[in-house]
Amino acid sequence: MNKLYLGGIIFTALMLLLTYLSVGGSKGGLNDDIVNTLAITGAVALVIITVFVVIKYVRQMQVDSASGELADENWDGIGEYKNSVPTGWAVMFLLTMVWGMWYFTIGYPVNAYSQIGEYNEDVAAHNTKFKAQYKEITGDRLVEMGESVFLAECKVCHGINADGIDGKAANLNRRIDAASVKHVLEKGSNNKLIGMEMPMPDRNGLFNTNSGALITDAEIDVISAYVANGMSGDGADIFAGACSMCHGADGMGMEFVAPNIATFTPALVSTVLTHGKKGSIGVMPKFDRLNDKQKEAVGAYITSISK
Repeated sequence: MNKLYLGGIIFTALMLLLTYLSVGGSKGGLNDDIVNTLAITGAVALVIITVFVVIKYVRQMQVDSASGELADENWDGIGEYKNSVPTGWAVMFLLTMVWGMWYFTIGYPVNAYSQIGEYNEDVAAHNTKFKAQYKEITGDRLVEMGESVFLAECKVCHGINADGIDGKAANLNRRIDAASVKHVLEKGSNNKLIGMEMPMPDRNGLFNTNSGALITDAEIDVISAYVANGMSGDGADIFAGACSMCHGADGMGMEFVAPNIATFTPALVSTVLTHGKKGSIGVMPKFDRLNDKQKEAVGAYITSISK
């Protein structure tokens, strides 16, 4: 027997043995788990097809010579023959297509059981039960729940005291700092802070109605300090001319227009948890794993501790 064929048979047998030992010996066995059965079947097919193709073309390179009609196109004298698709390739391609259709419709259809699907169903059922059980919680109990959720989900970035851990995340003990206000004034914002798309323009779209011109660097600095200082101090007139038309004279925001920049509210915090937020420090991810009541609770807690 040709050494090439003998080597291919030995290699195939070895690969099939290793595949069986790794998959066939797993918990549940081949007969009890359709996933394992499909895995071992696919592995066997891949090994056999791969070895067959390698042997065929190595043997062809050893004994065959090129023949047929050359195509007119060439590159530096190198062209291709007008040969038809090899029968073996065509058959394997069709068999692969048949296998794929069988796999997704009968073997392991896309609507079949999956651990991810079971997890999602369990989470949905738990959230429904949670919502019914805790829907009436308000006041101090809601704040206590929010503190528990905060310590479980938020403290890793914002710290146990919600102080932002040396600027690595926002300091939630205050509504906003001057650097964050300046960042938004200069670059604009579209963080869905009112729960919908309502982008704030960058500095090229912000006018001071008092002067009738675009806001300047000096005015940006004044507004940033004014807002960060709790809407007090110097800058009330500039804020009134450039910002109050959307955020209101007191900075409490307007529904469907602009968010509250004076204080935290449960709704504002819940919106940030739902959509995430991008600011001067970086990007805060959205928290899809929290249900609506948990987000509301975190909002109540943040509102209770902020100045």
